[in-house]
Amino acid sequence: MITEDKKGLSTSDFYFDLPHELIAQDPLDVRTDSRLLVIDKNTGKLRHDTFRNIIDYLRQGDCLVLNDTKVIPARLLGHKADTGANVEILLLKRITDTDWECLVKPGKKLRPGSECIFGEGMLCARVMDVLDDGKRLVRFSYEGIWEELLDRLGQMPLPPYITHKLKDKDRYQTVYARFEGSAAAPTAGLHFTRELLNAIENKGVSLSYVTLHVGLGTFRPVKVDNVLDHQMHSEYFHISKKSAETINRAKESGRIICVGTTSCRTIESAAGIFKTAAETSGREWDGMIDECEGDTDIFIYPGYDFKLMDCLITNFHLPESTLLMLVSALAGRDNVLNAYETAIKERYRFFSFGDACFFTDEMTN
Repeated sequence: MITEDKKGLSTSDFYFDLPHELIAQDPLDVRTDSRLLVIDKNTGKLRHDTFRNIIDYLRQGDCLVLNDTKVIPARLLGHKADTGANVEILLLKRITDTDWECLVKPGKKLRPGSECIFGEGMLCARVMDVLDDGKRLVRFSYEGIWEELLDRLGQMPLPPYITHKLKDKDRYQTVYARFEGSAAAPTAGLHFTRELLNAIENKGVSLSYVTLHVGLGTFRPVKVDNVLDHQMHSEYFHISKKSAETINRAKESGRIICVGTTSCRTIESAAGIFKTAAETSGREWDGMIDECEGDTDIFIYPGYDFKLMDCLITNFHLPESTLLMLVSALAGRDNVLNAYETAIKERYRFFSFGDACFFTDEMTN
């Protein structure tokens, strides 16, 4: 890992100029047709490839860590019960069977006591309270099964930089999505198909599925000048015993390769928990993790010492974002920005529906 002086990190250090037309608005017809920029994290050496060939860069004994969270169609469009004015409610976090933490539009007109109607009355909502950062506590009333109703009335909460309407909801889900709870997709996983994952397993690469429910904070810009002053959003994660054991076995003989920054933040959070527990009891941490869950606000930026992750498959990220800072922690800011400059020249597609990067530990040939 290349370390950098944390005290000297400014948000502007992670800026790059991206032509608007390189922001991918639609997913490709075939997931594995996306381009792949392979980056040696130590030297910055680059290679251009196609994602279906990612298997060529994996080795027997490696472990792919994938986030199996499932995006819910969390965007609800309706109207106020009293005036008929259009409203939008974005589900963020489920509190009880009926209560959700939400973002609302227009915020000024949706005060406590306001009632909204969706789907001609199939779903009703009442604003109960105003929370931190302008979020609302909203109570829903309905008949039937919540998940079926949401699937019928809700829209996928696409990032703000995507202006096209998504034709197929499944294209904003990974093929291995399982546990509902995300307000955004772990987009590095969108490039995989079942066939590719099967081929990877047949090569002797193990798959470990972890869960981190992605919040909308992942799209929020860093608004402070000093990186150290940024407060990360909190997200729920879970690692099963089986997944932890898979990672532990691979750590002894192969590489831990995270698919996406959310998978990285999940296992690094777990590593921090078990490392701290060991040190608190006066023991040296053995590098192993176990089943665990909780909320994490881990912030990874240059200077961070990775405890489990060796390599990373990810998309191209927003300028001055915490995600760009994370990949810079792994490969060095200069290497990352140089790779991004090349990607722009070569017309790679950026962000959620864009192309992929593989930050590897060595590049042969």
